[in-house]
Amino acid sequence: MKVLVVLSAVLCVALAKEQPKKAIVYLNGNAGVTGNVTISQSSCTEPVFIEINAVGLTPGKHGFHIHEKGDLTDGCASTGGHYNPDKVSHGAPNDQVRHVGDLGNIVADENGIAKTSYSDTVVSLYGARSVIGRAIVIHAEVDDLGKTNHPDSLKTGNAGGRVACGVIGIL
Repeated sequence: MKVLVVLSAVLCVALAKEQPKKAIVYLNGNAGVTGNVTISQSSCTEPVFIEINAVGLTPGKHGFHIHEKGDLTDGCASTGGHYNPDKVSHGAPNDQVRHVGDLGNIVADENGIAKTSYSDTVVSLYGARSVIGRAIVIHAEVDDLGKTNHPDSLKTGNAGGRVACGVIGIL
């Protein structure tokens, strides 16, 4: 995986115009879950910065992932699995081995509002591994980060159903 990341960075520098990129996701889902996510990246060699604003969630932690398909024809069900071009096990955002789409959990407060921001060094808006055109999905349950013995832990983080989603579109 490290070799692929290094090769992607080298290709990115060689081919990309060094212009900052910004993407937006408009979230819609079950029972009034709505919100938006912005993803920005100043160059192909820099981390992405992710800002999340979601409302209508149940209080607590919710799995937050990038899924492989930006297809909403059947709602969140048609977004496919986690974006995982390296074909590795599910993990936490800071794990050495993880899906590109493994962004951990967001936390909704007692009013059902999740507002947070952070950076990520695996996700990119540039090159062949760009997440533009894919989907962001918020799940009903906590993502166990691949750390439990549940049969789905290393595949999905056992994060439950999909409560909101949207396509990652370039701004």
